[in-house]
Amino acid sequence: MVQVTLDSNARSHLPDLSERVQFLDEEGRPIGYFVPEKERLRSLYEWARGAFTDEELAAARQEEGGFSLQEVMAELAS
Repeated sequence: MVQVTLDSNARSHLPDLSERVQFLDEEGRPIGYFVPEKERLRSLYEWARGAFTDEELAAARQEEGGFSLQEVMAELAS
């Protein structure tokens, strides 16, 4: 992902960024959207909650095996 840092001058030309903003080129064609972090996270959590049924989650909780957090962290560190 590309990150862009806005200085105070650029930031002063933008609306309140507490809501979605659509960016357009000079001809009025959409080039992108800004979604505030809080809204982006809420959307991701809503998507994740809808990805599995309650039955699938219950079955996954009953499965044995897996790895402890310590094991995962050790594997990532190696």
